[in-house]
Amino acid sequence: MTVYKPFYRWLESMGQADWAQQLCRFTEQRLADDFHGKMPLWQQALTTLPVVKPSVLELKTQVKVGTAEDLAGYDQSAFIDLVKTFHPWRKGPYHLFDIHIDTEWRSDWKWDRVLPHISPLSGRKVLDVGGGNGYHGWRMVGEGASMVMGIDPTLVFSMQYQLMQHFIQSDRHFVFPIGIEHMPDKLHLFDTVFSMGVLYHRRSPLQHLMELRQCLRVGGELVLETLVIDGGEGMTLMPEERYAKMRNVWFIPSVPTMLVWLRKCGFKNIRCVDENLTTLDEQRATEWMTFESLKDFLDPHDNRKTIEGYPAPKRAVFIADAP
Repeated sequence: MTVYKPFYRWLESMGQADWAQQLCRFTEQRLADDFHGKMPLWQQALTTLPVVKPSVLELKTQVKVGTAEDLAGYDQSAFIDLVKTFHPWRKGPYHLFDIHIDTEWRSDWKWDRVLPHISPLSGRKVLDVGGGNGYHGWRMVGEGASMVMGIDPTLVFSMQYQLMQHFIQSDRHFVFPIGIEHMPDKLHLFDTVFSMGVLYHRRSPLQHLMELRQCLRVGGELVLETLVIDGGEGMTLMPEERYAKMRNVWFIPSVPTMLVWLRKCGFKNIRCVDENLTTLDEQRATEWMTFESLKDFLDPHDNRKTIEGYPAPKRAVFIADAP
C-alpha cells in the first residue's frame, strides 16, 4: 500500500532491500485477510475522510492534530461517526480536530512513567513491538526519533494508524499488521526497541526476549514493560486458565525473576525503573471503547484481586542494553 512506500524506501537505504520486498508482500497479504469482514467498511471510511491539512500538529506533549476550525464545512457529528467506525480505540488519547478520542487506556500516563528513564530518542531508529494503533509511536516521533516502526497483528489498530496518518502525513512513523515473529532473524537494525504489554502474552518469554535482542543493534536499548507479581527470585505466576479474563496470559514474573530472565538472554546494564498498580482511572470503558475493561476484570468485592482471585494487575518497566 502507498502509505508504507516511504518505509520500504528507508529499508532499502539501510541495506534491507530483500526484507522490504518481503514485508511489502506480507503486509498486503495480512490486510487482505479479513477475518471479521470489516475491512471493506474500514477501507470505505478511510476513503471518505476529508482532505484537510491540520493547522496544528503536536506530538511531544500529546497527540493533537488540527482544530475544529480546520473542519469548517464538514459535519462534525458525521466525522465522529466515521472515526468510531474503527472501534475499539484502546490506546491514546488523541485530540483530532478538537474531538477528544477518549481511549480505553491512558497511554499518556504510561509514556510519562517511561520517558524519564530511557535514552533520548532524538535521531534514533525505533521498533515498537505490540504498539497497537501507534499512539506511543507518535510520541516517539515527538521526541525526535528518526524512524519508528510499530508492529501489531490486530488489523483494526493498523486501520486506526492509517486514519491518523491520513492527516499527519509523517515519513517517520509506520504501523504494520505483523507480530515480532515476522521480523527477520539477526536484524540488529534498531537503536531502541520497546515491548510494552507483550511479554505475558508469549508462550515462551525467553524466546520473546531473544527476538527483541535480535532486532537491536549492539549496545541498543531495550525498553520492556510487563505485568509482574510480588515475590522473590524464581517466583512466577502461570494462570491455569484465565488472568483478568484474558485467555492468553502465560507467565507473570516477579521483578527479581524478570531480571534473571534478562540476564539469561545476555542483556547488560539491566534495571527496573518503575512499578505501578494499574488503576480504574488508567484503564476503563469509554464511548470510544465500549467493551468490558479493568473494572470488569477485578473482584467486585476486593479490587486487589482479579475476578479469578489472582493479584490485581501490577506493571513494571525494565531497561537493558543489548550485548
